[in-house]
Amino acid sequence: MASFPPRVNEKEIGKLLLNLVDHTEVVRDLTFAPDGSLILVSASRDKTLRVWDLKDDGNMMKVLRGHQNWVYSCAFSPDSSMLCSVGASKAVFLWNMDKYTMIRKLEGHHHDVVACDFSPDGALLATASYDTRVYIWDPHNGDILMEFGHLFPPPTPIFAGGANDRWVRSVSFSHDGLHVASLADDKMVRFWRIDEDYPVQVAPLSNGLCCAFSTDGSVLAAGTHDGSVYFWATPRQVPSLQHLCRMSVRRVMPTQEVQELPIPSKLLEFLSYRI
Repeated sequence: MASFPPRVNEKEIGKLLLNLVDHTEVVRDLTFAPDGSLILVSASRDKTLRVWDLKDDGNMMKVLRGHQNWVYSCAFSPDSSMLCSVGASKAVFLWNMDKYTMIRKLEGHHHDVVACDFSPDGALLATASYDTRVYIWDPHNGDILMEFGHLFPPPTPIFAGGANDRWVRSVSFSHDGLHVASLADDKMVRFWRIDEDYPVQVAPLSNGLCCAFSTDGSVLAAGTHDGSVYFWATPRQVPSLQHLCRMSVRRVMPTQEVQELPIPSKLLEFLSYRI
């Protein structure tokens, strides 16, 4: 069986290696498993996610079904054990990627959910929605830990499902695990801290569509509907000892295991992400 990616010389660079054909509608997003396994997940308007093994000539391993409408985006947890998928009709799903089964559906948004991203330690999940909100979740128990509102006062559920000029288009976690960036239709990019419910910095941006932090977290790139890419220097703050300790523990322990540690309650509170 041929290995993937194959060894190629310079003359072959740019050559098409695989063409994965199975979706029946537009493919909206792609994400690779971070563990280097070359497992790829595709999200589509055909209401499915498909899992591909590129080491096995692009063999489709599994179809994940559960969405009742378009799937907009998907993201792996840092340890590749969990996948989040978001879509139309308020959908936020979490999947076990060892068993390819649904773990839970997260309830809270009031409109289509269009973007998602895990924190670097896997303890938090950010989702962005047309309901003008970014939610920070604990994906291990489904709790909403923080709400970042882009319209004040926030719209009631009946109005959050309609059109407005505050639809949130994209969300991204910084690699410091402390900051989150969001783009909305109000022509602004916002930088948030996970422990504060107001932006620590804002900047103008028209027609924002997607954003991503650089690996060291020092730069945010944002793409727009008109074909431009903009860059910003991001807020730089020294993480607290609490944040560093939380990230170190949560890289190896989910919420339930942290809560069961035989340690004093004050220390347990210190190590926990709280509402």
